[in-house]
Amino acid sequence: MGLEPKNLQSSIPVPSVQELASLQLEAVPSRYIRDDMESIISTVASDTSTLRVPLIDMAKLVDSESHGTELQKLHAACKEWGIFQLINHGVADESLRNMNKQTEEFFDLPLKEKKRWAQKPGSLEGYGQAFVTSEEQKLDWNDMIFLKALPIEDRNLEIWPENPPKFRESLDRYSQDMRQIAVALTRFMAMGLEIETRELCAAYEDGLYQIRMNYYPPCPQPERVTGLTSHVDIPGFALLLDCGDTPGLQVLKDGRWIFVEPLDGAVVVDMGRITEILSNGLYKAPEHRAVVSKSKERRSIVTFCYPGLSFKVGPAMELIKLGSPPLYKTVTVEEYLGCFFNPKPDVPFIDTMKI
Repeated sequence: MGLEPKNLQSSIPVPSVQELASLQLEAVPSRYIRDDMESIISTVASDTSTLRVPLIDMAKLVDSESHGTELQKLHAACKEWGIFQLINHGVADESLRNMNKQTEEFFDLPLKEKKRWAQKPGSLEGYGQAFVTSEEQKLDWNDMIFLKALPIEDRNLEIWPENPPKFRESLDRYSQDMRQIAVALTRFMAMGLEIETRELCAAYEDGLYQIRMNYYPPCPQPERVTGLTSHVDIPGFALLLDCGDTPGLQVLKDGRWIFVEPLDGAVVVDMGRITEILSNGLYKAPEHRAVVSKSKERRSIVTFCYPGLSFKVGPAMELIKLGSPPLYKTVTVEEYLGCFFNPKPDVPFIDTMKI
């Protein structure tokens, strides 16, 4: 029997995982148990000494003497991994620390207070969990709050927390800082692909920036749950800030799961489907997931970066002119998002974009 079509623009309310964890349970409720975890865990790389996510230095990309070498490293990271850690990105430590602190203080609020900014019917924005579309669906071991940050007119201040008191101010600054990184990265990625940079950078200047703050509580059976189900991101790319030194993000590389070890002050850059399509498949949008710990909590802040709604998502013309046939259709960002949030039954999203 075929699957019923799902509308992914809203999510069914589910219990707070943070509250469940506070009950000091010996066993995880069945709805969180993943029957395939044993086989999944067996694919985690046991020796990651030679398999580390690439490290890219933005200062070296900007510097004329080191630009060429670092651009080659960036190009290779996007082709071979689709994920890398970015240092010297130009965002002040104060901005990162403030957003980290506000995220921590928000999740430390009593449940009743957090629920003031809970998701409303028909929307993914707010406090809760994302993409829960049925009462039988397996759940992830995390709570989150998801907010549209830029452009400013997209903000729904009814669900922007006023507590902690500096949350809104910090998120406003942080979102603009992430846009600064996104525009700079877009220019360098376009250089790596040898495509026109001006229109692409302008599209990210006027783009959509949506921020998800995650809280992963300690779990009594971490080997039987997932913090965040394995998936591929759909925007141009995602910028992740780990709020602490507890590892949890894993990326699938050559059939093995590799931990992305937290690096103080670094931002993890994860390619999304829009960049994969723009590069005509040259740059990879990697599969990734989050795992949890038995004794430690983890927080992360993820900024999803999209070009503006009218920007046309499709293989760059410069790449097609070189003789590579286009692998994907060309649609506007608005049409692209419409396809994702209203998926066809039994058809993977990326397949709907292919020619």
